[in-house]
Amino acid sequence: MTASLDEKLTIKARKVVGGKAAGEALVTRQTISGWGGINERDGSIIERLHELHGQSFAGKVLVFPGAKGSSGWSAFFHMTRLNGVAPMAMIFTRMTTKIALGAVVTRVPSVTDCDRDPLEAIATGDWVEVDADAGTVTVTRRS
Repeated sequence: MTASLDEKLTIKARKVVGGKAAGEALVTRQTISGWGGINERDGSIIERLHELHGQSFAGKVLVFPGAKGSSGWSAFFHMTRLNGVAPMAMIFTRMTTKIALGAVVTRVPSVTDCDRDPLEAIATGDWVEVDADAGTVTVTRRS
């Protein structure tokens, strides 16, 4: 029997919202719509054609390209914080005013401008530690 080894990877990133958090990654290559795309009561994706439809980001590190839709995006993500179902942290690839405001009102560690594509480097289920203040993302991939 062979022992399972964990592989660690460190990604450098730019802080959007400071803080530290760790959790299981939930990764999507699709942008997320706040208004009409998420259920703010349980943190689930309700957008019918989204690849994460029916899955919840509550308590997970959300890795995604960014926001789509109206300016209501930030209000819905703010409600996930108030309802205790926000992601632990957010890592995104496309900075827009919607995602910036959403990260601020959600009040979770958030980073962007990674030195490696997080959508390639991180897989759903990986353990991810985000230290937004230091600008680092540490990924532990189980082998």
